[in-house]
Amino acid sequence: MRRVIAIDGPSGSGKTTIAKLIARQFGFNYLDTGALYRAIALALRADMIDPADNDNSLRNVLDRTRVTFKDGRVFLNGIDVSEDIRSKEMDHYSSVFSARRLVRDFLLDAQRHAAVDNDLVVEGRDTTTIVFPDAAKKVFLDASVEERAKRRYNQFRENGIDISLDEARKKIIERDERDSSRDIAPLKVAEDAFFVDSSNLSIEQVKQKIIDFVKADP
Repeated sequence: MRRVIAIDGPSGSGKTTIAKLIARQFGFNYLDTGALYRAIALALRADMIDPADNDNSLRNVLDRTRVTFKDGRVFLNGIDVSEDIRSKEMDHYSSVFSARRLVRDFLLDAQRHAAVDNDLVVEGRDTTTIVFPDAAKKVFLDASVEERAKRRYNQFRENGIDISLDEARKKIIERDERDSSRDIAPLKVAEDAFFVDSSNLSIEQVKQKIIDFVKADP
């Protein structure tokens, strides 16, 4: 495995923006694991799979599903679905389906394979604890619920998705509960992770904190 910088954190903490900046700073490849889970959710829902369906139903879809992430774009069976996966529906179902071991196992090898030949900045919710527990540098990026709700609200509105600030806040709280309480690979701070609260920091300030951490020995 090549050098990996792993960044975990809850929804709306700024992981994607920061991970891209850090990857650009060090000349690493960037991997958005959340986008992979959203693509899987899209594939499952396109086949009318519900979260309560059994593993065999999910496996029938996964066995004919191929998800790739290249140059910041997400491809599902060769089709670019980068915009399709950013809906409120996929935001919900990606979290729900990611609690299924079958789905997590399906994507685990794909995520690790990305680091075989490439230095990588990877962001998600279990990259520091499960996917890359031996990452060279681990970061946990967080922010207050209020700040994360505002960020998610603005993100949805920029993408033309109608949502209220109260609805965005409710979704953030629900997502936090699902991600932190699931039995499989729950969201948590790795013991050796560098914790950054971005609530009152600019993007540039967060970026610099992580750059300094990455450059520090060992």
